[in-house]
Amino acid sequence: MNLGRTVFAQLMEHAPTYEFQKCVTRYGGDSRNRGFSCWDQFLCLSFAQLTYRESLADIQACLRSVQGKLYHMGFRGRVSKSTLADANETHDWRIYADFAQVLIAVARPLYSSESLGFDLDGTVYALDSTTIDLCLSVFPWAHFQTTKGAVKMHTLLDLRGSIPTFIEVSDGKHADVNVLDQLVPEAGSFYVMDRGYLDFARLHVLHQAGAFFVTRTKSNVLLRRRCSRVVDFSTGLISDHTVMLKTADSRKRYPDALRRVRYHDAEQERSLVFLTNNFGLPALTIAQLYKSRWKVELFFKWIKQHLRIKAFYGNSENAVKAQIWTAIAVYVLVAIVKKRLPLDASLFQILQVLSVTLFEENAHFTGL
Repeated sequence: MNLGRTVFAQLMEHAPTYEFQKCVTRYGGDSRNRGFSCWDQFLCLSFAQLTYRESLADIQACLRSVQGKLYHMGFRGRVSKSTLADANETHDWRIYADFAQVLIAVARPLYSSESLGFDLDGTVYALDSTTIDLCLSVFPWAHFQTTKGAVKMHTLLDLRGSIPTFIEVSDGKHADVNVLDQLVPEAGSFYVMDRGYLDFARLHVLHQAGAFFVTRTKSNVLLRRRCSRVVDFSTGLISDHTVMLKTADSRKRYPDALRRVRYHDAEQERSLVFLTNNFGLPALTIAQLYKSRWKVELFFKWIKQHLRIKAFYGNSENAVKAQIWTAIAVYVLVAIVKKRLPLDASLFQILQVLSVTLFEENAHFTGL
C-alpha cells in the first residue's frame, strides 16, 4: 500500500473495481447516474457501514467535512443527501448482491484451511434465517403480520471462516424451508439446519445430489428402526439407529434409509434427536456437526451488532436490499483484508479501528 493514501482508499484497493463494473453493466446501473455512479453509492454505503452513520444527512455531513480527500478516496460524484437518496431508489440492488458474491468467491479459498473444532474433511454449511423488523407504515412492501413489517435474511454459511455463500432477502412471510429449492447442492458437502427445514422431499433432493444433511427431527415424525449400532454412553450419546419413514406418504417423499442419532446435551440439560443421510461418520461427530450450526446464529448476532442492517437509509425494497448487500460486502471485504495482510486482530477489532482511522493518511493496516 502506498504512503499518503487514506486507510479507506487502502481498504477499497482490495475490492476489484473491474468486477464491480461488470455487475454495473449487467444491470445497466450507470445508464442514468446523473453524476453519481454506482461505485460512488457503494463507497458511500461502505463508509456508512464502517463508521456507523445514522442517516443520509449524517453521511453527507461527515464526507463533506473531508471534501479535499474524497477524490483520493475514490469518489467522483458530488456527495449529497438527494443524490444518494436517488441512487438508493434507482440503482438496482442486484449490482451489490452480485458484487458481494464476487468477494465471497475471493474470501472462501483464504479460509478453506480453518478448523471446524473437530476432525472432518470437506465443506460444512449451516442454513438458517434471521428476521429484521421494520415498521409496516414506513415499509408497506415488507409484509409480515397485520400490524408489523419485516424482512428475512436467509443465509447459507460456510463454517470454515464464517463466510456467507448464499443469501436471500425476502419478506417476513417467506417460509424458511422454501429456500432449499434455491440451493445448488455440492456433492460431498454437509448441510446443517434446524427442524424448520425438515421437508423430506427437499432433503431427498440433497441426498440424490450426493450431499449430506444433518437436522433435527420432529415429535410427529414416525420412524421404524431397522438396526442399531453400539454407542459410548459416556460421550452423551444415547442411541444410533438406521431407520425408515413409517407412513406411506413419507416414504414416497424419502424412500431411502435414514440415520437417527440421540444425544444428551449435559450443558443444556436436554436430549436431541438428529436425522442424517450420512452413515460413515461417528455418531458423536454428527452431534458435533449440529452443534456447530450455532455459528450461523453468532454470525447473525455479529452483523446486527456491528453493521447497519437494522436502521435503513431508504424506505423502498431496492434501498433496503442494496444496504443489506453492501453490509455483507463490507463484512467479506474486511475478512479478505484480515487474511491477505495478515492481521492477528479479530474482525470486530479491525472494524473498531477502521471506524476511527478511515481518513488517516500514511497509516497502514499492519498497525492493527
